[in-house]
Amino acid sequence: MLWAFLTSICTKVHGAIDEICTTLSALPLSDSATPRLPQSRHPFNMLSQRIIPLLLDHQDVICCQGLAVRAFRNMMAQKVHMPLQFSGAPEHHDRIEHPSDLGSLFLHHTNRQTVHIMTLLLDRPSQQTLLELKRILIVDDEEPIRRLLGYMLQTHGYETVLASDARDARVKMEEQPFALMLCDVNMPGESGMDLVRNILSQYPSTAVIMVTGLDSSVLANAALDIGAFGYIVKPFESNEVLIDVANALRRRRLEMENRLQRENLEDIVRTRTMALQQALEWLERSEKELRLSREETIQRLAIAAEYRDGATAQHIHRMSHYCELLARKYGLSAERCELIRTASPMHDIGKIGTPDHVLLKPGKFTPEEFDVISQHAEIGHRILDGSDAEILKVAASIAWTHHERWDGNGYPRKLKGEAIPIEGRIAAIADAFDALTTQRVYKPAFTLDHAVELMSKHRGEHFDPELLDIFFASMDDIKRIHDRYADPSSPGIVPES
Repeated sequence: MLWAFLTSICTKVHGAIDEICTTLSALPLSDSATPRLPQSRHPFNMLSQRIIPLLLDHQDVICCQGLAVRAFRNMMAQKVHMPLQFSGAPEHHDRIEHPSDLGSLFLHHTNRQTVHIMTLLLDRPSQQTLLELKRILIVDDEEPIRRLLGYMLQTHGYETVLASDARDARVKMEEQPFALMLCDVNMPGESGMDLVRNILSQYPSTAVIMVTGLDSSVLANAALDIGAFGYIVKPFESNEVLIDVANALRRRRLEMENRLQRENLEDIVRTRTMALQQALEWLERSEKELRLSREETIQRLAIAAEYRDGATAQHIHRMSHYCELLARKYGLSAERCELIRTASPMHDIGKIGTPDHVLLKPGKFTPEEFDVISQHAEIGHRILDGSDAEILKVAASIAWTHHERWDGNGYPRKLKGEAIPIEGRIAAIADAFDALTTQRVYKPAFTLDHAVELMSKHRGEHFDPELLDIFFASMDDIKRIHDRYADPSSPGIVPES
């Protein structure tokens, strides 16, 4: 299945590139004018129309393969015979300028991972061909030596090509790949050592054996240091040459296989890392969407309960941000602060069980009415309790304890001091401050000075003294929150008189 896919993809790529080259060659490219191609003849469209459907049809083949964009770009460059230079914004990619880079154009418009996978598949047959290669280049300025070595190797199944000097060798190397080069050390013009350095840097898949008439350990070590696989001294025996050549080719193959295996492992790791990163990104997006959806649901349910006593949606926002600010200033963890911010809007959810004639009464409650309104803390706790979700556990705690007092005279359980959960103590301060500084059915909005004065009188009685001091020390932040989420009928905290 894989080789069938490779054959199909190679045929389609080359066919598409031939058509693109025909189209481009018919255009009068010049520096003064840049022709515009019809959309149907756009190089990317012509190529992608043939490649993308095939990729989609063979996802099961390509999904586990590695990536190698360089090979695809090289294949494109060799086929189209154009320099790999491309620039310009995406909106200008329908303009074909000279020099052009169809490889970059294709890579820009196509999913990178898909192209990367396709590229390695296209390159693997050529890698296998290099492994099996038995072509040897013989470089020596003495013709008898060249011919002798060539005949000796040909009789044992090797393909040989002869070169008389370094320049000739370079020409031969550019024409076709070689598995091995036998190179004389002393030649007219450029020396064999310089040639070997150049060949090994430009053609790393070609092995080298030095051949010389000078039996010198210094020269031999120098040759081995620059990367030669062997060192043959003239005059040589046939068996000596054949053994050195076989060993060099065997070592070359092992090193290439090791390198290819390492690259394949790197490709697998890279591909799996990309898949893991994409999965993590998807999980993060999903978690964020879930968190936002959960928070919005909580806020809307809280708003529905608050609307019964005339409170607004802005009260929910102010309350939650006051609580988060105070929790953060107190030193709670960021995760705990976020939980308190998200859960605090449900502090009065129990009011849905309070009768309207009590909840909406504008005046002071009678003892009987106060007993009824006090039940909303218990009702809210029963609504929210029993869940395994941490946010609902915190919400249940806030609903149950935000009317407890530091001195133990609150309700519903008359908890005292640090027996009151920290989230309950925080919500008590935030809720009281917002009630004092905004208009309610039973009172007008108090000035900031008056609200601070009233709450200060109950420091250590109604409110946790340490938390209250932190709250007052953060008054600039409190004002910003109040102004940001001010009620439409009340643009901000009433100024000080």
